[in-house]
Amino acid sequence: MSRTLTRSRFMGIAAGAGLLVAGHGAAQTGVRMHQRKIRSSGEMLPVVGVGTWRTFDVGAKPEDRAPLAEVLRLLFAAGGSVIDTSPMYGSAEAVIGDLLAAADARARAFIATKVWTTGRDRGVAQMRNSMRLLKTDRIDLMQIHNLVDWRAHLPTLRAWQAEGRIRYLGITHYTQSAHDELESVMRAEKWDFVQINYALDDRAVERRLLPLAAERGIAVIVNQPFGGGGLLRKLMGRKLPDWAGEIGATSWAQLLLKFVLANPAVTCVIPGTGKPEHMADNLQAGFGVYPDAALRKKMIDEIQV
Repeated sequence: MSRTLTRSRFMGIAAGAGLLVAGHGAAQTGVRMHQRKIRSSGEMLPVVGVGTWRTFDVGAKPEDRAPLAEVLRLLFAAGGSVIDTSPMYGSAEAVIGDLLAAADARARAFIATKVWTTGRDRGVAQMRNSMRLLKTDRIDLMQIHNLVDWRAHLPTLRAWQAEGRIRYLGITHYTQSAHDELESVMRAEKWDFVQINYALDDRAVERRLLPLAAERGIAVIVNQPFGGGGLLRKLMGRKLPDWAGEIGATSWAQLLLKFVLANPAVTCVIPGTGKPEHMADNLQAGFGVYPDAALRKKMIDEIQV
């Protein structure tokens, strides 16, 4: 039967997902989140992570940080690891560093942050400060954000990668107008990761960038899988289609995330949230099956926004 689901009425997992939910808690029952290969290394990465723009930009009050600590606990309990942040996200890096240290959970996290400034020396200073705030001497993924002065930063990233200060390097962009430039940079240099926007209502990257990433062996992190939040908000008042059950989706959030993850070029999605109930809901997209080509077409045709 079709049901109207809201993010605040997260109802648990689809059958067979492998997690038991009590309150916001998640307990493992032997099944872990799907993982996909980082093509440059062969390392496996869990398919659902968390973005921290706005949501982790909080102060030091325990009541502000407690939900964020729970978000991270849920992520790790489900077998996830990817936490994406940036020095441009206010206090997010410092908050993540403090929460990981308090939970002794740094080893469980795949930390992705960014450099977004001009000039080699400014880039070095910014990245060193990120490490200080994140309380780590090694960043899992350092990304040149929006391609800003990427030629100046790339030699530093390659040197730091050789020294073990960063494990992977990547590039990001969030506007369709930059796709030509992003494609050119993806072809010009060897990258481990690219981070791009992709959602059911924002599929421009399907034309060139996702196929190119697959061709070049570049792992893909997807941000704004809910269309920047606008798509999800528009769908919340509608009934979930009966065919959502075919892929074990019990909420609109899961449906939209599974649409993105159905593309084999996608390595990981990072929906942003600071709410434990939303994190618990999002994580279910990391389990079960994904729509095939016919169901993806149906989703595009029927979910009119």
